[in-house]
Amino acid sequence: MKFTVSSSAFSSRLTAASKVLLSKNTMPILECFLLDVKNGHVSITASDGEKYFTTSVPLIDCDNNGRLCVPARLLIDSIKELAEQPVTLDFNPENMEIRMTHQTGYFTLMGQDAEVFPTQANTEADATTLKLSSTTLLKGINLCINATASDQLRLIMTCIYLDVHEDYINFAATDGRKLVRYTNKECKAGMTTSMIMPKTVAMVLRNTLTPDTDLVFTFDKQQAQLHTDELDFSFRLVEGNYLNYNAVIPTSNPYCATVDRASLLGAMKRVSVFCNQSNGLTKIHLEGGLVKLTAQDIDYGRIAEENLLCEYTNSPINIGLNCFYVMDMISVLDSEHISVQLADASRPALITPLEQPEGEETTMLIMPMMLNE
Repeated sequence: MKFTVSSSAFSSRLTAASKVLLSKNTMPILECFLLDVKNGHVSITASDGEKYFTTSVPLIDCDNNGRLCVPARLLIDSIKELAEQPVTLDFNPENMEIRMTHQTGYFTLMGQDAEVFPTQANTEADATTLKLSSTTLLKGINLCINATASDQLRLIMTCIYLDVHEDYINFAATDGRKLVRYTNKECKAGMTTSMIMPKTVAMVLRNTLTPDTDLVFTFDKQQAQLHTDELDFSFRLVEGNYLNYNAVIPTSNPYCATVDRASLLGAMKRVSVFCNQSNGLTKIHLEGGLVKLTAQDIDYGRIAEENLLCEYTNSPINIGLNCFYVMDMISVLDSEHISVQLADASRPALITPLEQPEGEETTMLIMPMMLNE
């Protein structure tokens, strides 16, 4: 079997598929790409045993259909430095040798039998189908992913929750100390359903999806499949009941300050150098049109203070927050100004963008920390 393909198109699709590969695999075959040549295209499939990512590239020329497995890292490294040009892969199934020829030379490597590559599980016949724009999905992922946990003992909290209603969709994530809820009312699914998406899946989608692409999700309780014109992605869902994220968001917050987002982010980055690095405790004081940030590390005798202008007319209030959490939250917002809302020093702080697109609503929550006063 011999086929010819554009080097740049082939390289970009190989790189996209490689996002699901693991550095260590229980099965050696999972260190390979499955190449399936048919109908004028070469399909590239990569898997870690639970996730299957498939994309395709049109062929310039082909003499026959066929399937083979190729070592993934070796193939990527060998082709990524080539300038745009046709490259030809010639596969000999008798000795499993692959010869790849380009304008200035060639290289050879050994392939493996495609029959060894594991097959992916299919969704059940009564699976749910959800249509969604990639722009909506990408925004939900970007806003929520910093609020997911990294502790695998609480698996559900490492995920992003898609809570679908007839007239809107909520994206939510929390690690128990910070929470993000993104609502998109322009997405009218016409159904009520939900999906718990693993963080690793969200990261792959963030790195491979292009904006303004139509997505089709087909999923049951255990398995989900995503389809676009460019790729197919199959992955296992996390089973369980997601927490009632709406219940932990306080609705009455009399202390409200409006502050420039970029200025607050810069000030937080400066004081974060001087705080206790183990807890990130930063004191936030609101009074008379000013927000004062104070961070200190008593063990090393370090202290930093920043004063910012804000719109605030209520009585003075102090609250302790983790500066690293605040930076994680506001760094992904694109609003020029944000609103910081407080009920009291013992209840969560809410952060919302002041300028939000029509039909969208983003709410961020950070749990308070005890101040030694």
